[in-house]
Amino acid sequence: MGPELSGSVAIVTGAAHGLGFALGRELLGRGCRVVLADRDEGGVQVAGETLRLEHGDRVRWIAGDASDAHDIERSVALAEEAFGPVDLYVANAGVFQGFGLDASDEQWTTSWEVNVQAHVRAARLLVPSWLQRGGGRFVSIASAAGLLTQLGSPTYSVTKHATVGFAEWLAVTYGDLGVSVTCVCPMGIATAMIGDASESADREMRSAAATITRAGEVMTPEEVARQAIDGVDRNQFLVLPHPEVADFRARKAADIDRWISGMQRHRRATDAAVD
Repeated sequence: MGPELSGSVAIVTGAAHGLGFALGRELLGRGCRVVLADRDEGGVQVAGETLRLEHGDRVRWIAGDASDAHDIERSVALAEEAFGPVDLYVANAGVFQGFGLDASDEQWTTSWEVNVQAHVRAARLLVPSWLQRGGGRFVSIASAAGLLTQLGSPTYSVTKHATVGFAEWLAVTYGDLGVSVTCVCPMGIATAMIGDASESADREMRSAAATITRAGEVMTPEEVARQAIDGVDRNQFLVLPHPEVADFRARKAADIDRWISGMQRHRRATDAAVD
């Protein structure tokens, strides 16, 4: 087990809705002081006011872009002013866009900025101070797509692989120097991201969403948040809320050609179901 989470100062990005909101609530429930950050100004205000009613004055909120270095600095400054130095950063904000080879350069750029560079910029700001202070915690909310693949969306698949790769690099480079790194890789979560994709007029987007919902249980944000923070509390690197991902990953490593053939069958079956 790691140091007690209670009393820690945490920032959660993408915290207005879904998993980010659930992560903020989970951390508050464990005694943390939390800054919620999200580009949805109205949404993050509602989220903050809701959690303040539940947990009192241990929550603040700020509107900003998780991939923008200046906005990351603003969220850290708010946390320091309200509560003290940041102990824990949860890089949760993400985008699910860009389907097939027709994914635009803009969609590739946005996916890279939000799903990867947001983590890099936050770590660049926080890790040096954690090394000086003797510790800190960085949490990357990635995806099973970063260990396996994401049918339909090359942008999501590639950037989530990069998210996992960066988290691994952080852990290898700083994990024995006091910086605990946790990488969370769930499959389907019952959030607006999946719901919107499932209802899209874009067939490829619907198919991509269906590959997620057909692959296994679609978990609640609250359950994924609980397992994620349990992993943080244990100083665990890889958290797999859907345990079957470990088996899928092992099959991929053992015989990747066979695994690719299986994924092709899964793609064909999903496409037929969507049609």
